[in-house]
Amino acid sequence: MTRIALDPFVADLDGESAALRAAGPLAEVELPGGVHCYAVTHHAAARQLLTDSRVVKDINVWGAWQRGEIPMDWPLIGLANPGRSMLTVDGADHRRLRTLVAQALTVKRVERLRAGIEALTTASLDRLAALPKGEKVDLKAEFAYPLPMNVISELMGVDGADHPRLKELFEKFFSTQTPPGEVPQMMADLGTLFTKIVDAKRAEPGDDLTSALIAASEDGDHLTNEEIVNTLQLIIAAGHETTISLIVNAVVALQTHPEQRKQVLSGELPWENVIEETLRWNTPTSHVLIRFATEDVTVGDKVLPKGEALIVSFGALGRDEEQYGPTAGEFDATRSPNRHIAFGHGPHVCPGAALSRLEAGVALPALYERFPELELAVPASELRNKPIVTQNDLFDLPVELG
Repeated sequence: MTRIALDPFVADLDGESAALRAAGPLAEVELPGGVHCYAVTHHAAARQLLTDSRVVKDINVWGAWQRGEIPMDWPLIGLANPGRSMLTVDGADHRRLRTLVAQALTVKRVERLRAGIEALTTASLDRLAALPKGEKVDLKAEFAYPLPMNVISELMGVDGADHPRLKELFEKFFSTQTPPGEVPQMMADLGTLFTKIVDAKRAEPGDDLTSALIAASEDGDHLTNEEIVNTLQLIIAAGHETTISLIVNAVVALQTHPEQRKQVLSGELPWENVIEETLRWNTPTSHVLIRFATEDVTVGDKVLPKGEALIVSFGALGRDEEQYGPTAGEFDATRSPNRHIAFGHGPHVCPGAALSRLEAGVALPALYERFPELELAVPASELRNKPIVTQNDLFDLPVELG
């Protein structure tokens, strides 16, 4: 099996995803830093593995981890071993840790956040409208980033004063370019910051999910302080990064497909179609780290060996012709059905999917209603990917608002 090295600079995600699919459904890959693992690259195989009880989240199953081959200053260590939370356990422990979060993020409960999301969106658009006419604007920094960060912070009870520090630390957390010598301190700083937030909520509870997690631990649900801190970090990280990319990628898709943009803006196509097709075609999450095989698992004509690590290559899955047909590589907002798994599948499916869809469903139509003449300020070919192997993210999104 030929090993494919994932590019730490993410210079050509589409090309890399195509190579992974061609090597699939189970491809042997090398993560930045020389760490070996396998990637599931076809839709059907991913659905199989994501529900297979022999593929678990316990890092102690990983042979390379047991043998001491994974250094603690590996740039992706925070994604491979982020601490005990619903992301890193299975079975009863997973259900216990996930229950409160899932209850807070049901479709019905998330819908109650709509008015607040609409208000935040309007405020962001008002700030954009106040900028001098003709000025280039980084739509990611000025619109796509603040909305999900403010929403998830309000949900979790995180003070806006912590946002600059969170942004700085998460930039290092996700990047493959963080110098190894800075990784341990970055991880320690994240732990310190989120511990501070939890301690503040323990002293003065509020109407937020962090306070609810603390109260549950005191009422007999037996969440440890470490589990609460790590759950808070997980939700803040996943709750804003994915939605930023979804909004940015949807704008790029519409700007590079003018006929479909016209259909959406005229009401001929619903915004829901744009969101779902963006999630499939240019998924916010390119690769998700990391699961481990407790025994040999057959995948097609290949085997995921016992003790090996598995990543899920969502960028490759989304354009699998076996699932989506010969037009899988095209953006088509009329596509139906569109049964992608961009938010995962099985027990660990993302509990924040409804919230991300709602934020994008509010933000995108409001953006184009206010600025229907919006245009990219540079050719799409000049947009730059950030060096993040897990997030399909751009450095910036320069636009002219019109």
